[in-house]
Amino acid sequence: ELAEVILDYVMHLTWRQMVARHGYPDGEVHALPNFLIVGYGKLGGIELAHGSDLDLVFIHDASPMGSTQPQTDQQRSIDNASFYVRLGQKIIHILNTQTPSGQLYEVDMRLRPSGNSGMLVTRFSAFEKYQFESAWTWEHQALVRARAICGRPELMARFTELRQRVLSQPRDLAKLRKDVVDMREKMRDHLGSSRKAREEGQFHLKQDAGGIVDIEFMVQYAVLAWANANPALLEFTDNIRILGCLEAAGQLSAQEVNQLIEAYKAYRSLGHRLALQQQPGIVAGDQVESERRVVTQIWRRLLDSNHT
Repeated sequence: ELAEVILDYVMHLTWRQMVARHGYPDGEVHALPNFLIVGYGKLGGIELAHGSDLDLVFIHDASPMGSTQPQTDQQRSIDNASFYVRLGQKIIHILNTQTPSGQLYEVDMRLRPSGNSGMLVTRFSAFEKYQFESAWTWEHQALVRARAICGRPELMARFTELRQRVLSQPRDLAKLRKDVVDMREKMRDHLGSSRKAREEGQFHLKQDAGGIVDIEFMVQYAVLAWANANPALLEFTDNIRILGCLEAAGQLSAQEVNQLIEAYKAYRSLGHRLALQQQPGIVAGDQVESERRVVTQIWRRLLDSNHT
C-alpha cells in the first residue's frame, strides 16, 4: 500500500512538473496524465518483501502525432511521445534518488515490451499488439501477476480488460508446458544454488527446485492453461488467492492447494527474516525438507509430461 501511494504521488508530482515546462499533451487540460503505471512481480502480486524492487511498465494513450500546447511563453512544445518518455524518466529518477534516508525504491523496467531494447513508455495500442503478436510465453506468465497501480482510470480499466483477453486465449497445453519447464530450468541454472552449495545441503528459497519460483510457475501455468474455461482464475494477481480459485475450479485438490500455500508462506517468512538481517535467501535444505518434497511432487504431476 505504501508503494501504491508513493507511485501515485510521484506520478502526480512529475505530471505537474512536465505540464509547467511543456504545457498539456494535445492541449487537453487534465488533472491526470493519459498515462498508466502497471506493477508486475511482487508489486503486481501484492507480495512486496523487505528490500523488494518495483517491477514497472509505463503505458500512455496520447495521440501519436500530437504535441504539447504551451500555455505560457516560458513553456516549450514537444511531441506527445517525448513528453511521456520524459515523464517516465522523471518518475524513475525520483524513485531512485539517493537521499540521507536512502532511496524510495529500486526500479526494474525490464518487463516492458522488448525489454531493455524497448521504449521506456509504450503506447497502449502498441502494448496490445505486442501482447497478442510478439510476446513470449514467459511474458504472459509475468502478465498473470500484473495489475494497474495508478493513472487515468479509463486506461486502468482498459489494461485490466486487455490482461483478461490475453490470458484467456486458448493454448496448446503441450507447448505451454514445454515453454514453462524450459524457462524454469534456464532460471534455475543461472540463478539457483551451485552444485557445490547443493552438495553442502544449502537451499535457495526462491530459485532452487521445490522453492518459491516453482510454486509461482505452477500458478502461472495453471492460469494460462485453464483461464479460457475458468475466467474466475483472472480475478486476482496474488499466488495465494489464485490457488484458492484453482481449488474452487476443481483444477487442484484442496490438499494440494493447502500444501502449496503452507510451503509458500513458510518460504516467504524465512525470506523476510533473512532480508531484515541483510542475509541472502539461503537456508539449510533439511530446514524445509517437507515443503520441498510436496512442491516437487505437485510440480511433477502438473508439468512433467511423463506424469500427464
